Amino acid sequence: MDDRGRSFVAVRRISQSLDGGNDCEVGAGSAAWLGRGLSCVCAQGSETDARPSFDLSIAQEHCLQRLQYRIDVSYDSSLPEHKKTLMTLWTTAFPEEHLRDLISDQWKEMGWQGKDPSTDFRGGGYISLENLLYFARNFPKSFQALLRKQEGHRALWEYPFAVAGVNITCMLIQILDLEAVKPRTFVGATFLKFLAENESAFDLLYCITFKLMDHQWLGMRASYMDFNAVMKATRRRLEKELVQDNITRLEDLPSYSLLSCCSP
Repeated sequence: MDDRGRSFVAVRRISQSLDGGNDCEVGAGSAAWLGRGLSCVCAQGSETDARPSFDLSIAQEHCLQRLQYRIDVSYDSSLPEHKKTLMTLWTTAFPEEHLRDLISDQWKEMGWQGKDPSTDFRGGGYISLENLLYFARNFPKSFQALLRKQEGHRALWEYPFAVAGVNITCMLIQILDLEAVKPRTFVGATFLKFLAENESAFDLLYCITFKLMDHQWLGMRASYMDFNAVMKATRRRLEKELVQDNITRLEDLPSYSLLSCCSP
């Protein structure tokens, strides 16, 4: 079995082997490494409701509502639009390789847990697919470098690319407090300022975070058992960057340079 194959076998072992002291609830089955709320590997546990609420401008409120609508859409394999988006992700990621069927072992090459990616989308919904496609289209060099594990000294047991991507979507929804009527954290309120100026801010932040996560992975010399620790380190770094005084747009984030250095 090659390194890529080992990473996919490792997915299920991750869900079985994580430290019982983690704040996360790890479920069973194909969504074990994914999920919304406490099912996410990246979950930090429930927080008290006694948090401040930030007032929003009308523009910010509308932008938040549109993003929340996207978050609420589940992936539905019976919808032609969803199937088309999934197929487009494949052709964008592997333009040289024909996909024989939407349910195929070929999907494991991208880092899904099985032959049907729709079972993994239960964790992040349709927006997690949109995030991956946005990344593939807008930062193809970075996307391909992460997909094919081209940079740095890689571990024998690597994280599976696509499943990690769904986890990143889940993590961002949590740390930005996007399921609340109003943001209850300074990080969430700060992000809405970016969102009001750039409707693709969530997708862009996703790309930055994915590249940052891989950077943390390499810096920590991590293997698949360390994925939870890497995600927590990525979260801390991202939260710290988002609230810096000199950040007026996402492109000002220090971690954006990790992404932009490989931009087309």
